[in-house]
Amino acid sequence: MTDSKKKMGMAHENLDQKAYLIIKEMITDRRLAPGEKICQEKMAAELGISRTPLISALKYLEKEKLVETKPRRGFFVRAFDLHEMVNIFELREVLEGLTARRAAQMVTDQQIDELRRFFSEFTGKGPVASYRDYSREDRRFHNYVTQITAREFLESILSTCNIISFSYQYAATEGLVRAPDETLGEHLAIVDAICNRDPEAAETMMRRHFRRSIAYLRIRIEKESEGLRLETGKNDS
Repeated sequence: MTDSKKKMGMAHENLDQKAYLIIKEMITDRRLAPGEKICQEKMAAELGISRTPLISALKYLEKEKLVETKPRRGFFVRAFDLHEMVNIFELREVLEGLTARRAAQMVTDQQIDELRRFFSEFTGKGPVASYRDYSREDRRFHNYVTQITAREFLESILSTCNIISFSYQYAATEGLVRAPDETLGEHLAIVDAICNRDPEAAETMMRRHFRRSIAYLRIRIEKESEGLRLETGKNDS
């Protein structure tokens, strides 16, 4: 392969990566909403690229379950129902419980200082007013705990799960399943356990944090099912 062809291939890969990162960020920030169609012509024009690298990026995002293809209709931001969200949170419970345990075993003094700064703007100031700011801190915290363990494969899986958890549900509460005032203490307990280098407590606190969210999601599923049963009963009567 000639140098010019190598450069062209590298440039194409860079455009793929550029499109992938930008679209992923748009999904995270809800500039692309669950269920929304991704207009390829418009998106390519906005990104200043051709459709070829754009489609490559969309296909990679499809592998990550962030977008989906609908026959003869194109690419759409994937939407998840409550049952799927429970499955995602169950996965996060196990994997993030493991990362919390490993983080407590591997954390450095510098990382402890960084962990202690998480959620500081929300502590001792009464009810949390900004769901948006708390949601961003929540996502940043979970990502950071995973990064401490420096496990690339695990980080990749949890990054996608994290995006799904915060970006696909509960637009009114910025993707938060439960209220900040309910989860703030849980997050601080996880921070304490990791900073105290207590693997057992770190995993226990992290898994408990997710189990409570899973329980909340299941209650919502039951309420929705009950509402559907009542509605069906009215229609049958």
